[in-house]
Amino acid sequence: VQLQASGGGLEQPGGSLRLSCTAKGIVVSINTFSWHRQAPGKQRELVAESNSDGKTKYADSVKDRFTISRNNAKRTIFLQMNSLKPEDTARYYCSTVWRGYTFWGQGTLVTVSS
Repeated sequence: VQLQASGGGLEQPGGSLRLSCTAKGIVVSINTFSWHRQAPGKQRELVAESNSDGKTKYADSVKDRFTISRNNAKRTIFLQMNSLKPEDTARYYCSTVWRGYTFWGQGTLVTVSS
């Protein structure tokens, strides 16, 4: 299983970014995928999760600002991030669990600063 994240960058507060995570070696439609982030000096935290039933969940800090979605045919999971805040600055990782193992992408850096 390989997860390739992209879409990070520098954005001003209030702006938007869309992250993408392309999965290889796994059937996206029947698995749960999640986005996590890790800011410097802090623990990695769950940001959003999407399961195969279409259910989603979000960290309280990003509710109503971030949206997780997926395109099963393109094996891609997205994280639309709106109304970005400086505290959203972190490296963002996509992840999935398959056959008892947790797989992580390499992460993409998001910096929110004026």
